[in-house]
Amino acid sequence: MHRIWIALGALAGIFGVGMMAVATHEFGLRLAPAASGLVHTAVQMQMWHALALLLCGIRTERGGRGHWAAACFALGILGFCGGLYLRALGLPRLPGLVPLGGILLMLGWLLLALSALNRR
Repeated sequence: MHRIWIALGALAGIFGVGMMAVATHEFGLRLAPAASGLVHTAVQMQMWHALALLLCGIRTERGGRGHWAAACFALGILGFCGGLYLRALGLPRLPGLVPLGGILLMLGWLLLALSALNRR
């Protein structure tokens, strides 16, 4: 299972770099300043949580706990960052997706902390 978290973390990193390229170079999209700011925020959050996914993968590979934290990080990236990308690009969005994603990201950090403190 640890390989999945590492792969998802790497894919989140690749996609984050790609979205930063879109925001920086625009590729004909002509993003409004507010939309560009949303993309930059989403990319920052995505890249930090891609690293968190990599950390969870390494931690679980060595017998540690962290699968639930990793799942929250992965789903949180989809919800929070994905929702911001949809909003920035003017695409239809799902109500509540961004806040739910943010809650999942916070829960991921809490679960990672608890897994580090758990001696089992």
